[in-house]
Amino acid sequence: MEDQLFEFDGNSVELRKNETTCSKNAPLPAKLRPRSFDEYVGQRHLLAEGKLLRRAVDADRFSSIILHGPPGTGKTSLAEIIANMTDSAFIRLSGVTSTVADLRREIGYAAQRELFSKRRTVLFIDEIHRFNKAQQDVLLPDVESGVVRLIGATTHNPNFYVIGPLLSRSLVFQLDPLSIEDIRKLLENASKDPRGFGDDLKINLAPEAAAFIAETSEGDARKALNALEIAVATTKPNDENSVDITLEAAEESIQQKMLDYGADGHYDTISAFIKSMRGSDPDAALYWLAKMLHAGEDIRFVARRITIFASEDIGNADPRAITVATDVMRAVEMIGMPEARIILAQATTYCATAPKSNASYLGIDSALEDVRENRVLPVPKHLRDSHYAGAEKMGHGEGYQYPHDQKDAFVPQEYMGSPKKYYLPRESGYEIKIIERIKYWDERRENGTSASGGKNAGNKA
Repeated sequence: MEDQLFEFDGNSVELRKNETTCSKNAPLPAKLRPRSFDEYVGQRHLLAEGKLLRRAVDADRFSSIILHGPPGTGKTSLAEIIANMTDSAFIRLSGVTSTVADLRREIGYAAQRELFSKRRTVLFIDEIHRFNKAQQDVLLPDVESGVVRLIGATTHNPNFYVIGPLLSRSLVFQLDPLSIEDIRKLLENASKDPRGFGDDLKINLAPEAAAFIAETSEGDARKALNALEIAVATTKPNDENSVDITLEAAEESIQQKMLDYGADGHYDTISAFIKSMRGSDPDAALYWLAKMLHAGEDIRFVARRITIFASEDIGNADPRAITVATDVMRAVEMIGMPEARIILAQATTYCATAPKSNASYLGIDSALEDVRENRVLPVPKHLRDSHYAGAEKMGHGEGYQYPHDQKDAFVPQEYMGSPKKYYLPRESGYEIKIIERIKYWDERRENGTSASGGKNAGNKA
């Protein structure tokens, strides 16, 4: 398509082909952006033949797409490829810096672009989760009418950060971190692509160097390419104008391994940590604990979650767990890192290897549901407070049997007015003994006898 100009809102707007070149000073990831699906590495679960995203692009039948996934997984590159393959103008805005005025201006240009050149516009919004509800609302009418084809990119879960009406109009796809093999392929391609280092410079990337970069990049293509670029820039070419990237050069070119630990990482990792303890796997629990500590997670938050776990998932199967957890919660507050890692590790391994029971947790939730949903039971008269004037005249406390008057501190009397059971201990750990005790009491209630053998013996209001 030849370049054209048209007037919109008093401004001269150029209709041009998508740019495929960039400044020679641009970073390597920008220089090597893939131009087609053939050059794109990774995300085969989305782009293989027959997959929904590939079909939608090949058929040119989509109105809005939301791409979410960790940094460096190819969201922007994928959006540019989609624009190129559908012969659409590619307009890029940022959820961090763009305003409603920017949105309205580009939407207006898109309408004029289609009117004058019959060419559609892909409006790419990077970090769309940064747009507030009002900004996202602005997009709805023009996405609905097809004035723009929205592609939003976010590192956050769109179900929490993108408004429902926009989600319902969009195809939502999750991009995964690149595999080690994907990163190695990317590095191999980059070392040979003339767009990266030119035709004159030959890059010899040692297999062990590629493996190291791939391993430490955490599935982030941008991080891997930046490491390769630094290694090349800081290694002196030999007489044949080639650069040998050794393992040592690779190790010096990449920063300390940093974790992808955004909002989703916080919730997903603590979820994996808790589920590993619940599954009685101390090794997995320690790994997720290590990830949280390395990422700088608040140690007080971790200690609180262990304490909740000790009651929710262990309970009376090991009553000591809650004591260990609360002691650890106090200890990490006083000690701090790095020694707090040892204390948290002790609590983690104790809880992971303890017998498990959620009977107390299920019991209180069942009782709360009955209180909320069903008729609230009145307090039986013999259990009501009788320590104030006039209480006895109303029958409060009358007939109450005082358990401590009996040999084993037990009296078979009614305490609720309903036969329903809420606490159902499991045959796990200490709750085995609790089951035996409850069974013994239930048999006594059925017989209506106390330890002394008398029928409801003892009486103390």
